[in-house]
Amino acid sequence: MKVTTDSCFFGAWASREIQTSAIQIEKVLDIGTGTGLLSLMIAQKNNASIDAVEIDADAARQAEENISSSSWSEKIKVYNQDILNFRPGYKYDCIICNPPFYENELNSTEQRKNIAHHSSSILISQVLNEIKNNLKEDGIFFLMYPAKRQKEVNDLFEKDHHYFIKKIILKQSVNHAGFRIIAMATNKKVNEVETSEISIWNEKQQYTSEFIDLLKDYYLYL
Repeated sequence: MKVTTDSCFFGAWASREIQTSAIQIEKVLDIGTGTGLLSLMIAQKNNASIDAVEIDADAARQAEENISSSSWSEKIKVYNQDILNFRPGYKYDCIICNPPFYENELNSTEQRKNIAHHSSSILISQVLNEIKNNLKEDGIFFLMYPAKRQKEVNDLFEKDHHYFIKKIILKQSVNHAGFRIIAMATNKKVNEVETSEISIWNEKQQYTSEFIDLLKDYYLYL
């Protein structure tokens, strides 16, 4: 599966927020790790131990290979399991998830892509429920989802008592509307939400300074 620019941005932003968090982050859960991208980005900047859960056997195998060949293999453990049946026996300081993007939309002819991107395996509502079950009371979590699903996610947050701390509206360029929402949130009540916009490309089709600042330690050519 391809590594997407928005996923890289998500991983870099979440990693920085974990690094500067007011709470000590010792245990992280990566729901639907895919090939291990988010776990590796977090491990590069933080000392937390990470449980990376992936339902697809081939993707989980690839994640294990990627992690074992990295400098941070001792920090990450991959579980080839359905998160709905995952029972670690402890709760996490932080959870990160890039959940299925599309529900009730046209499916790909490739079943693996369906599992990764559609609701054939898990719904965002189920992801949020697993976050509630596995997150410590004062823990934080990170979520990325399409901007067009913002109201739906907001309604789920209100219904299940999740609270946004920070929101990034990610734009493909300064000339585009936001296409992803990247959120840091908690299950404790928050009085004020910090919201900002970041574009990947500027008007000259070059990476913006904000994007470069976040990704410079991950992209070799920045």
